[in-house]
Amino acid sequence: MITRSRAAEPVNWLLLIHQLPAKPAYARVKLWRRLQALGAVAVKNAVYALPARPQAQEDFEWVLKEITEAGGEGMILEARLIDGMSDAEVRGMFNAAREADYRALAKELRAAEKADAAPALLARFKADAARIVALDFFGANGREDVEARLGSLAARIEPELLVPGAAKTRLTGAGHVWVTRRDVHVDRIASAWLIRRFIDPQASFKFVAAKGYRPRTGEMRFDMFEAEFTHEGDRCTYEVLLLRSGLKDKALSAIGEIVHDIDLKDAKYAREEASGIARLIDGIAAAGMPDTQRLERGAGMFDDLYAYFSGRRG
Repeated sequence: MITRSRAAEPVNWLLLIHQLPAKPAYARVKLWRRLQALGAVAVKNAVYALPARPQAQEDFEWVLKEITEAGGEGMILEARLIDGMSDAEVRGMFNAAREADYRALAKELRAAEKADAAPALLARFKADAARIVALDFFGANGREDVEARLGSLAARIEPELLVPGAAKTRLTGAGHVWVTRRDVHVDRIASAWLIRRFIDPQASFKFVAAKGYRPRTGEMRFDMFEAEFTHEGDRCTYEVLLLRSGLKDKALSAIGEIVHDIDLKDAKYAREEASGIARLIDGIAAAGMPDTQRLERGAGMFDDLYAYFSGRRG
């Protein structure tokens, strides 16, 4: 069975509405950089949003003080969206900003993997990752890739800091509760399909917040922070599950290459099918359906894809 996920709960937002004088011009640049550092997004011209939390209110209050000192004016509102722009659309704006940050850092990490990186560079990468994670309010895609690459780089640069002999979770038994982040996308949808179809036919799925979840006894987490099964090195979660399960199937491997190219966006396998499958996944995600339905719709697509690759010759 699949544990039903709740519909996305309404979000309270803090809105900073401001106006600055035309001069000095640098005041606008300074304000923009300050708001970027807080992780705020512009929902309208001169209207910035943050999730309504005590720290966000304090941050906006300091920004408002800077605005008034620069000769401008503004106000801070706590609001609920009723019509027009939806909570999901605003969350998408936050996630898009963080995904761009994760992709940029992952690109730097890939370059460092090919070079003789120094400990100071690793420290800078860790600090950059921590900064992005602190602003990742809704669990954007890309964090697992960054953390896996950081771990791989740390293993090469600072092997003495790693715990020796750390055992990786093995895939045993059946009927587990498999836990992952809400708002599933390509890697989580494909991984859930692989689990249910080939690894644990009696699996049930549970969808939780990206941060702060404490697993219960017997739960298996995948494609989320500190999960038993998540990105490792340059492998996406689907590839890790396929490797750890010991499944030897060319059709499953072909699907893994497609999922990798879509999820990590590094064109490692240059699969021609990736762009089309990505659009289908985007369509499933954009339909606003709950995670249970996303998995069901995705499963049908991956069933067809598996049949296609299984039927190909050579």
